[in-house]
Amino acid sequence: MVDFIPAAPLYARSVLRQAFAALVVAAVIGGCALRPVTFATPEAPRGIAAWRTRPAGVPPFPALLLMHGCHGVSASTVQWAEWLTERGYVTLIVDSFTVRGIAEDCTPQSVDLPPSVRFGDAVGALQYLHARPDVDRERIGVIGWSAGGSFAMSLVNGPSLERQARRGVTLPTPGIRAAVAVYPGGCTSFIQEQVIRPLLVLIGDADDWITATGCVDMVAAMRARGAQAEIVTYPGAYHYFDVVGQPRVFLGDVVNDNKPGGCCGATVSYDAGADADAHRQIAEFFARYLGGARPPADRRKE
Repeated sequence: MVDFIPAAPLYARSVLRQAFAALVVAAVIGGCALRPVTFATPEAPRGIAAWRTRPAGVPPFPALLLMHGCHGVSASTVQWAEWLTERGYVTLIVDSFTVRGIAEDCTPQSVDLPPSVRFGDAVGALQYLHARPDVDRERIGVIGWSAGGSFAMSLVNGPSLERQARRGVTLPTPGIRAAVAVYPGGCTSFIQEQVIRPLLVLIGDADDWITATGCVDMVAAMRARGAQAEIVTYPGAYHYFDVVGQPRVFLGDVVNDNKPGGCCGATVSYDAGADADAHRQIAEFFARYLGGARPPADRRKE
């Protein structure tokens, strides 16, 4: 049975408050603090808010951009940053909403940022990381969730890069080396396009907000044209399968392109099995393409 709630879920309410509490106190995980920073972008020269972590060890380190979904930066985003930092990565959580006064862009009445804006935010984030002496610019990747997953894909998609270049916005070289998209939006719009760097897509096959079939078709089409793209689908898993503590509920107020007229409603739920495998898949993928180190505790378990 799925409970119905017309307003925002745990993910967007109490979990979001937990996230900002963690940001305010700069919680230390594994000896690495979450630190607030700002950087300029083509669309927001006055500064985008972000939060950075740094792993223990000797720099330079590989690094990852973290792109949030339509509910903004959450405790789940912070938990992923901490977990990735433990595995040897500098992380940068890019907050595209705060400077623009946006709480969320999931509902019909919310502000909908154009894709070019968040692409520009990623350009500024990459420039920020390039300026840091503790980051290896040759080993920078991106991971995004939901709408953020779509933007993560655009950063390694050849046609997206060409379209942005025509308006004068380009990623600083060598760009993004590898991308992970977790239940990403917009898969069907990428079917005729082609990623030029490795891409991993993770999605639940019960997701009724972003259907798995569109992402499966996208990856199959790209692979047929020679792309390094792969997908993992999780049986019975819904949107937000990696958001610890998220109960299974139906969000009645979110825009859903799979519904008539694009409105409204989608099911979200945490799935422990899918979450555990997603962590494994992501660790192996970025280790393969970026060379992040695992902590000694992980190696002792082998």
